[in-house]
Order: sequence, then C-alpha cells, then structure tokens
Amino acid sequence: MKIIAGLGNPTDKYKGTRHNVGFMAIDKLSEALGIAVNQHKHKAMTGSGFIAGQRVLLMKPLTYMNLSGESIRAAADFYKVEPEDILIIYDDISLDPGMLRIRKKGSAGGHNGIKSIISHLGCDTFPRIRVGIGGEKHPGQDLADYVLGHFSGEEKEKLDEALENVVKAAELIAMDEIDEAMNRYSVGKKKRAKKNEEV
Repeated sequence: MKIIAGLGNPTDKYKGTRHNVGFMAIDKLSEALGIAVNQHKHKAMTGSGFIAGQRVLLMKPLTYMNLSGESIRAAADFYKVEPEDILIIYDDISLDPGMLRIRKKGSAGGHNGIKSIISHLGCDTFPRIRVGIGGEKHPGQDLADYVLGHFSGEEKEKLDEALENVVKAAELIAMDEIDEAMNRYSVGKKKRAKKNEEV
C-alpha cells in the first residue's frame, strides 16, 4: 500500500486557492486513475485503487492545513504504511507557478502542513512533490492573503500543465521510481544538471 496525500483546506471557501494545489493534484490523480475520492476516513476524503498493480490510497485531509499530520498518521497506522511509502503533494511559495520540486525527504521549509506531518510521523523521510505557487507578490501584500488567493489566468495555464506532470510523477513514485520522477519533472534536478554541464 502507498499513500498519496494532497494538502489543502476543506470547505468551498478555500476551493481553487493557491494553498489548495495539493487537493487539486489529488482531484487530477482521481480523474486520471479512475479512483473516486468519496469516502470519509482517517479525518480525510479518501479513495483506493491501483497504479500498475500497486495499491494506492488517495487522500485529502479535512483537518485544515496546520493539522494535516493527524490525518496522515491515522491512515499510516491503520494501513501499517512506512513514511517512505507516503507521498505528500503541497504548495511551495518559493517556486514559480507551474514549477515542481521532488524530494525523498527534507525539512518543513516553513510549511505548516509539513511541520504537522513531521511532528506526527516523528520523521521527515517521506517523499514529497512541491508545486510552485510563488513569483512576484505585490509590495506589502500579506503572505497569508497571497496563499489564500486565487490563481491568475496565466498562472492557471502553468498550473494545469504542472498538475499533469504531478500525475505522471506520482505514478512513477508509486512504482518506486522516484529517481526517474526527479530526473523528468523536478526543476531542482534540471537546474543542477545544467550547472554541471556549464562546468
């Protein structure tokens, strides 16, 4: 069993906001894989199915972002899933809209949802896909207002393409091909490769 969870905030108030790209990614995976995410379990909306013969649980925690770890831990305990088999998809303010960064582990980097998951799992050794929502903010704009705002038309186009790549990357990661996913879709990997070429 692999768990693939997208982070966001429940209720229509937050639907389509930058902070909810994790939920959008799960919706996209649900559509691509034909897995209905319509069961209320583990403080989340969930759906189970298969990726290339590998059983997966798709999750959208309903705990609100700052308590995401409660839901992830409940599912991990129930299915006896190790952190290494839990993929978390979430927004990243430091990446431009549409950019992806894939990592096998790492710190929370200031993201409250990831802080909560690290706290509840007791480790940071779970893979994650970070989806860029950043770029230039208006001077003086509050960070919370920005992440809870909606994407512009141009940003939406970039996001749609990014979510298509999230689906492909998540499928690879579910099949234990995270290195391949990083090589194909992670912006950090490509930049490093380019720098090495220049050297």
